[in-house]
Amino acid sequence: MDCVLAIDQGTSSTRALVFGRSGRVLGSAQREFDQIFPHDGWVEHDPEVLWQTTLYAARGALANAGIEARALTGIGITNQRETTIVWDADTGVPVYNAIVWQDRRTAPRCDRIRTDGMAGLITDATGLVIDPYFSSTKIAWLLDTVPGLRARAAKGKLRFGTVDSFLIWRLTSGAKHLTDATNASRTQLFNLTAQRWDRELLRYFDLPTSLLPEVLDCAGDYGVADAQWLGAPVPILGVAGDQQAALIGQGCVERGMTKSTYGTGCFLITNTGDSLIRSTHGLLSTVGYRIDGQTTFAVEGSIFVAGAAVKWLRDSLRIVDSAAETEAAARRSGREAGGVYLVPAFTGLGAPHWRPEARGLICGLSLDTNRDDLIAATLASVGYQSADLLTALAGDGAAVTCLRVDGGMVANDWLCQFLADIAAVRVERPVTTETTALGAGMLAALGGGLVGSLGEAAQLWQLQRSFEPEINAELRQRLLMGWSDAVARTLGHPIA
Repeated sequence: MDCVLAIDQGTSSTRALVFGRSGRVLGSAQREFDQIFPHDGWVEHDPEVLWQTTLYAARGALANAGIEARALTGIGITNQRETTIVWDADTGVPVYNAIVWQDRRTAPRCDRIRTDGMAGLITDATGLVIDPYFSSTKIAWLLDTVPGLRARAAKGKLRFGTVDSFLIWRLTSGAKHLTDATNASRTQLFNLTAQRWDRELLRYFDLPTSLLPEVLDCAGDYGVADAQWLGAPVPILGVAGDQQAALIGQGCVERGMTKSTYGTGCFLITNTGDSLIRSTHGLLSTVGYRIDGQTTFAVEGSIFVAGAAVKWLRDSLRIVDSAAETEAAARRSGREAGGVYLVPAFTGLGAPHWRPEARGLICGLSLDTNRDDLIAATLASVGYQSADLLTALAGDGAAVTCLRVDGGMVANDWLCQFLADIAAVRVERPVTTETTALGAGMLAALGGGLVGSLGEAAQLWQLQRSFEPEINAELRQRLLMGWSDAVARTLGHPIA
């Protein structure tokens, strides 16, 4: 059969989908898991849980599709980026929990980078700002903090990887230590221009090259998943970080096309083709994808909390039983949310502010404030943060008029319409909103010869519904001013 298995290992769940050649989903499965919060600002995952949920989802997707592994052309993997795992080179056993991309524990090390005068060099080489978000300081923290790890690393006894590398290692039973160019570009150790690990940064962080995976194109030979895992050997043919996979899955393979994914966080990426654009407005330069040795670059804005705020409403405040309830509540409250603003800086603020020390804030409360207002403000915060990113993109000369959206949150029509209104852009929602997994599937299809190019694969994209801006400029400006005031208060600088 001409079908592929896409594994999407995310921040709060692992899902797997079997795609047919037409892009139709033949079967899927998903398993949620808990995050670990040892201290304020610390976020961890158990790597063994990531592995077990991957097996569960992959086997379940095959079973639900009614096919056996031997019928697959190949596997595509997409993953939560920046999350850092270090494991024993001989046994494959992790030496510590995975340190998640949201984790803020390395803020002091980031301060030290600035004191050392390395911030400019790191940004010039990697396209990334100095922030705990990225893998470099996470690796250094592990080696400096866990007893004996520095010595073991120096002897070549340890391996580092983002989640893709860990899954490839496990699936190939330790035969392959690999990553792709998109995941490598998020470690803050990868030189964007040279497209290789940066030797000066490895010296600065005192990281031996034996620790690091080999970097491949996004479609290629990543080894073969051992028969013991899925019932037959299956080649791994495509890999990309989740947001770059979504860029591909959204068909954004032409320069200037833009997508925004609304999952645990929100990540907006614009394809900049072969041009490496250096942002002056707090955005990130990154690899969009690399195929046949040719790099397509992108500019990205990263928001740390989007769907996680709805999960907070459900699990911590317990004012909703499910995310599906939020749309009706927001409609009852309205666009202005009763004057309430929520800035979801639960783990700091990402782009364009990059303030890891910031914490969440709710303002504009009155005796009339009710449950629906708080829910609407939570959803609206996602739209406001997206508008901030689009403003920054425009400042960098990449103004956006059409935004393709995906992720679990965009099933909410109220949110999509608010996003169109507040950002003054057309919002397009595709038929298949599982575009992250679809992008991984496209890469596997490309690697397996089922499609001849990403342009051909992009033809699978189909519009489900578009949302056009409806509010007038005066109301939009008033709402944005209220948001700006709330953010300023969060940062400790209220507007007079």
